[in-house]
Amino acid sequence: MKLTIAIAGLLLVSFWDFRATAQVTDTARTNVCPKREFRGVWIATVENIDWPQTAAENTPQQQKELIDIFDQHQATGINAIMLQVRPAADAFYAKSREPWSKWLTGKQGKAPDPTYDPLEFAIEQAHKRGMELHAWFNPYRATKDADYAALSPHHITNIKPEWFFIYGGQKLFDPGIPEVRDYIVRVVLDVVDNYDIDGIHIDDYFYPYHVAGQQINDSKTFAKYGSAFTDIREWRRDNVNRLVKMLSDSIHHHNPRLKFGVSPSGIWANKYQNPEGSDTRGGDSYYELYADSKKWVKEGWVDYINPQLYRLLNDRSVAFNVLVDWWGKNTYGRHLYIGQGPYRIIENKLAGFRQPSQLPNQVIYLRKNPRVQGSVYFSSNSLIKNPLGFTDSLKNNYYRYPALPPVMLWRDSIAPNQPNQITATSVNRSVTLTWQQPLPAPDNEPVYGYVIYRFDESDNLITTESPKKIIHIQYNTNATYIDRGINKGKTYRYVVTAIDRLKNESEHSTPILIKVE
Repeated sequence: MKLTIAIAGLLLVSFWDFRATAQVTDTARTNVCPKREFRGVWIATVENIDWPQTAAENTPQQQKELIDIFDQHQATGINAIMLQVRPAADAFYAKSREPWSKWLTGKQGKAPDPTYDPLEFAIEQAHKRGMELHAWFNPYRATKDADYAALSPHHITNIKPEWFFIYGGQKLFDPGIPEVRDYIVRVVLDVVDNYDIDGIHIDDYFYPYHVAGQQINDSKTFAKYGSAFTDIREWRRDNVNRLVKMLSDSIHHHNPRLKFGVSPSGIWANKYQNPEGSDTRGGDSYYELYADSKKWVKEGWVDYINPQLYRLLNDRSVAFNVLVDWWGKNTYGRHLYIGQGPYRIIENKLAGFRQPSQLPNQVIYLRKNPRVQGSVYFSSNSLIKNPLGFTDSLKNNYYRYPALPPVMLWRDSIAPNQPNQITATSVNRSVTLTWQQPLPAPDNEPVYGYVIYRFDESDNLITTESPKKIIHIQYNTNATYIDRGINKGKTYRYVVTAIDRLKNESEHSTPILIKVE
């Protein structure tokens, strides 16, 4: 992630594509809230950008702060958290082979006081609010600065110094060393195997962004491992490709239901550099960072691609809409979530972001493209600050109704069985719903959660196609729900559906009719 303020094949069509073409028009999609949409936000921990506010906080303070952050995002309509758990070969989780992060406790290697597991806590709190949690890793950055003396003796740079080169004052893993790639995969699998996360998320830092006067010191590594290549640039690109494929294979072998995505730089390549590139003129990932993000999507190595498009609509050199259109033509059946930048309003460098309509118009533009499944916002603090009222516009308009994340048919296309024997009782101006948990689906996957819909007595059609009727999405198997948002004397109908881990949804239950006492 650029901290300047501080992606099964060609024939696979996403669930969103099907629904968009079969059920609603492009015009309608800009004016209503879709039922399926990824609505994410990055919570950056590096340099305490988003959480915790300072590394001096104790455990209760950190937990309260994170709860407040999650509450605010839930109120906005966010349904996915991208939590940075490994900013610099360090950890925001207890079950790690790497030391605790200095941005968590003030000193690398020092445990929280009292001891707790921040990632475990974050997962619990996110799921309680019907939000996915994707563990965000920086794969190659080992230090954020040149204060190497402050590193823990157990930091990997002190254990395996030969794995690193220094660039721009930072120690970076050398991607050309096979043992480095193996190590990074093992680090990620520590989280895959030990935590109830929904996804693994990798940011845009592969080989380093260019720094004037700096040179990547990997000639010895190339001499040792690059015999199959005559061009060091192709070798570097292959090194990154190998890691992405290794991560994909390993993550999905350990957990086939886990989502894997990458958030690359917004430009894969410019058309003037490569005829397959976008009609832009800006920093790219293919040539500058040796990151062939387009290949990762085409080969099906990622479940979603999340390019960072922190630019203006109709910008002369790097237009948001041009890049959305380019990525939309290069999804190869995988999901496309667009990285948007409310932080741009706050940093006040691009005049166009001073227009209150800029980011809302970007959301509208995305919804016109059936190959785009949603957005991720950088970053949490910026969204919470409600710059130019943008967060209010999400809460009150674009995200007014709940949304389920889009399904990934290449991961799982079998929906759960529907809930049965639904009952309703009315006491003290509330309705308590109970139901029987359905039997496992044909693929033997158990139910992961439920969606509750409420209809007025005047609603003649009972359908779960519209998000307007959703009153609750839960990521647990409790077969009961209390509805308190109702009026005495009114009659309501309820239906319940079951969802699995990847949010495939069952048929709805038999409707239950009840009058509120």
